[in-house]
Amino acid sequence: MDLNELIEIKEKERNSAKPIKLRCCLAAGCISSGGQSIKENLELAVKAAGMEDQVEVIGVGCMGLCSEGPLVQVDPDGILYEKVKPEDAPSIVAALKGDEADIKKGDIHHPFFTKQVPIVLENSGKVDPEKIETYIASDGYFALQKALNEMKPATVVDEVTKSGLRGRGGAGYPTGLKWGMVAKTQAERKYVVCNADEGDPGAFMDRSVLESDPHRVLEGMAIAGYAVGASQGYVYVRGEYPLAISRLQTAIRQARKYGLLGSGIFETSFDFRVDLRIGAGAFVCGEETALMASIEGRRGTPRPRPPFPAESGLWHSPTLINNVETFANIPVIIRKGAEWFSSIGTERSKGTKVFALAGKVKNTGLIEVPMGTPLRVIVEEMAGGVPGGGKVKAVQTGGPSGGCIPYSKLDTPVDYESLSQIGSIMGSGGMIVMDDTNNMVDVARFFMEFCMDESCGKCIPCRAGTVQIYRILTKIREGHGTEKDIMKLQDLCEMVKTCSLCGLGQSAPNPVLSTLRYYREEYMEFIKRNVSLNGNGHKTK
Repeated sequence: MDLNELIEIKEKERNSAKPIKLRCCLAAGCISSGGQSIKENLELAVKAAGMEDQVEVIGVGCMGLCSEGPLVQVDPDGILYEKVKPEDAPSIVAALKGDEADIKKGDIHHPFFTKQVPIVLENSGKVDPEKIETYIASDGYFALQKALNEMKPATVVDEVTKSGLRGRGGAGYPTGLKWGMVAKTQAERKYVVCNADEGDPGAFMDRSVLESDPHRVLEGMAIAGYAVGASQGYVYVRGEYPLAISRLQTAIRQARKYGLLGSGIFETSFDFRVDLRIGAGAFVCGEETALMASIEGRRGTPRPRPPFPAESGLWHSPTLINNVETFANIPVIIRKGAEWFSSIGTERSKGTKVFALAGKVKNTGLIEVPMGTPLRVIVEEMAGGVPGGGKVKAVQTGGPSGGCIPYSKLDTPVDYESLSQIGSIMGSGGMIVMDDTNNMVDVARFFMEFCMDESCGKCIPCRAGTVQIYRILTKIREGHGTEKDIMKLQDLCEMVKTCSLCGLGQSAPNPVLSTLRYYREEYMEFIKRNVSLNGNGHKTK
């Protein structure tokens, strides 16, 4: 394939488009609520109304507002129907002729939509994830063509570096610096790995991107392969994501068919192949060295670093590892330029961030906001606050590795440095909102139980430390704790944080430490209850 052929596919797809589109959400959440039946009924209703020449029914990925799904959007009118049922299809089609559909309509002018800046999600809810032509019609694979024919590998690395993009997997390591290290390492064989082992409770960002726009991730990986000198890529995705896996497999087949993956891409000497590796659900395999061990067919446990994967990764070869969202940013950076991307966000945190909003808020779902957006804007304006007029108590960012941010800190901008200063992390993008009915000792105990169960057991600080922290939290929660237990808890957390081998253990105490920092009085309430129950003010041992 060459540039002219790519343009021809784009123009053909756009010219064949019908004037009215009914976009039906077929992401996992909407499918579980009848999305597939809704799409089929819409197609039947369009046929029955004799509107096949005017109306096209398209199955798309996530539209974002998951709490109101299943969703159907009418373009170009911009009408959004919420909580659609299969039997609503005839009413939706009749409304195209002027009738009024008795179906709940969403407000597309709500801050949930208007305050978003879609970069990673620019195609989500718009393109058919199982049809490569719709991705090409949205400028898909033009960035890969530009990189291969107009840029040298070093130029691509420089562009990513200038953009200021940082890894969206949690640590925020500069992407361009990582790419540069792999590119400079001399080796006969190199690899590119996409980490799609998303395991945080309440997180569904990577799953949604893979379900909604899989070609975007493949294009980003291919550009990375060209930039660092790799010819083989792997997507490591957890087995609990069957829809994402299915759509990735379809996307890979389609890209190979068009010559966008494989040998001699865009009539150049660049070869790049992508294969899938399915994980068995171990949270620790989100850590890059454990992930590589799993790809190699070994038990997924971390190893000490150095050497870093950029020097010695898969099968002792230089390996570039980024997560789904990081790769999904690459095509637009190459297409629009580093200067455009770096104009969004803050001085040290460029671009946007995708978050999975969950918990005690009216509007849950997937959002993408510029770095530096205050938490208050996300939680109270976009998410609509707590249902029933309740008050936000805390916001958990970063999943089991993050911290609980109190209401008093809601004006904190969402960027790497600001979240770190208040005891949390960006993480991969999970954001869980809690209200006054949540007890923070229970929250800390829940996340510690998760980390304890998911510990691979390789290093003693994590294997034994998480168990002891969980036991002390349980002791306090059951009313048998003392003030000494809080001191032990603090010391144990610091030890696990300092001495654990990998990021799982090093960050596991964060929820406990943040709740001790901001909600110590809730721990003391259980201890005071213990004192009063034992009479005479004597504390139990």
